[in-house]
This record gives sequence, structure tokens and C-alpha cells, in this order.
Amino acid sequence: MATTKTKDIRELSIKELESKLRDLKDETFALRLQKATGQLENAARIRVVRREAARVQTVLTQRRAKA
Repeated sequence: MATTKTKDIRELSIKELESKLRDLKDETFALRLQKATGQLENAARIRVVRREAARVQTVLTQRRAKA
């Protein structure tokens, strides 16, 4: 899964943002579990996913503040 550009994130609806955030949090959990069991191949992926989740959360917060 490639990272999503901020421009693309801003084009999503609130429902899509919530869904994407949920998926990213699930992926973060799975990566942390893999790390704990020694199965994680790409440790940098955790950082990338967490940052992308933060971007989505920021846009979601901005949208909710406008509404």
C-alpha cells in the first residue's frame, strides 16, 4: 500500500476519511503485532502508516470544525 498524498486525502468525504483512518489504525495494530512476534520485515512501514493516519486525522478534524 503506497502512501497517499495530502492533496488526495483532502478530496475524500468525511465517511471515506473515517474509513481510511480505521483501516490505517488496523494496519498499525497488525504491524505492531508483527514486530512483537519478530515477523516484521519492514520496520519503517510503521512510521509511514502512523504519519498517514495523522494526516487523515488532521483533515478530518479540520472538516469537522468547519461543519
